[in-house]
Amino acid sequence: MLYEIRTYGDSCLSEKSENVNEITEEIKVLLDDMVETMHKSTGVGLAAPQIGINKRMFVIDIGDGVIRKIINPEILEMSEETIESDEGCLSVPGIYKKVKRAAKIKVKYTNIDGEVVEEEVEDFLAKAFQHEYDHLDGTLFIEKISPVARRIISKKLQLIKRETEKKLKR
Repeated sequence: MLYEIRTYGDSCLSEKSENVNEITEEIKVLLDDMVETMHKSTGVGLAAPQIGINKRMFVIDIGDGVIRKIINPEILEMSEETIESDEGCLSVPGIYKKVKRAAKIKVKYTNIDGEVVEEEVEDFLAKAFQHEYDHLDGTLFIEKISPVARRIISKKLQLIKRETEKKLKR
């Protein structure tokens, strides 16, 4: 099942998500649907809040042949070394700006089989993980860009917000 992706201005994107208490069949189906929605939208990640579900889980597919389904993630450590590169977001369509992120992170999460996984991730996967993790805390990447960059995109953001508000009133 494909979900509608919530966009900037929708309050569900600014809320802190709740832990998943049990990995039920419903959660597994939801994660599969999130992968389908992400692929259809040509994204590399999708967090549950982006489809209006207030749960701490997201999916990532960076094109390395592994589709990651992440439940109740934690970032345990972040490297001092950073990488800065353009980011975009399915919830902020058409806007791409440079964001500085940790180059390596140590993470802990539960996988779809209920196993707790601890691993170090780096480069593009670390960037994608941090971006999706931010969604679970109600943070969008545009909140991490410079004030000048934010000013440059302010008109576009207002247009997206107006469209979102129209959709929500229907």
